Amino acid sequence: MPHAPTTVTQVVIVVLLVLPGVTYQFVRERARGPVPGHRDLGERILRAVTAGIALDTLYILLAGPWLVRLVYDRRRGWLTGAADNPRITALVATTLLIVVPAAAAWIASWLSSRGSRSTYDPTPTAWDKVFQRRSHCLVRARMKSGLWVGGYYGEKSYTSGYPEAADLYLQTTWSVSSAGRFEAPLPHSGGIYIRMDDVEFLDFVEELPGTGEGDTTDARDTTAVGPQREEGVPARRESARAHAGSADAASGG
Repeated sequence: MPHAPTTVTQVVIVVLLVLPGVTYQFVRERARGPVPGHRDLGERILRAVTAGIALDTLYILLAGPWLVRLVYDRRRGWLTGAADNPRITALVATTLLIVVPAAAAWIASWLSSRGSRSTYDPTPTAWDKVFQRRSHCLVRARMKSGLWVGGYYGEKSYTSGYPEAADLYLQTTWSVSSAGRFEAPLPHSGGIYIRMDDVEFLDFVEELPGTGEGDTTDARDTTAVGPQREEGVPARRESARAHAGSADAASGG
């Protein structure tokens, strides 16, 4: 019967015995998504240890004597079998510590999710999801005071990510009417910083597909873009003026 672990090598062996459970718990949480128990660190550790014991027991039942020879030899001591067969040891360690626990976690998650219509997205918050692949657009915010503010979200803009508090920097500030209607970019604007703690809601105003040099409005006709040309925002055509001139000429003729 080997002595209890006292050296660094023996402590490392004990840690390796726990790793299958840690791998299982990590993959299980990623596949299943957060549950109330994940808030309790003690419960998560207990789940990992329990999974590790179950997997280690399975390993011993299936290949106990052979695995023991890799780890301990009565005459030569700890890890001598592993030192004699390093490639086999590396393959066995990868399989038993990573591959098998990860596969078991994915299978368990798949079995528990069968018949469920909901899917888990690992993105931590809706805020992060919105700006994950956010294209350039106009953004307006209604503040808790009732005031509307807005600006252009482009390449030089920035938004925070989890776990930091939600905030937003828009690279150019626009004047917004009391009704929430975009009017024009402010001259010499250095951008605007918006704290979400002060905001009731945000509205993202997308450009119509294929506008090119055309009028930049959203599908609900709630955005009026002035003649100034904003970086990344097409300038407004003078089509209305041209049509008016044509109408006057026709009436005069």
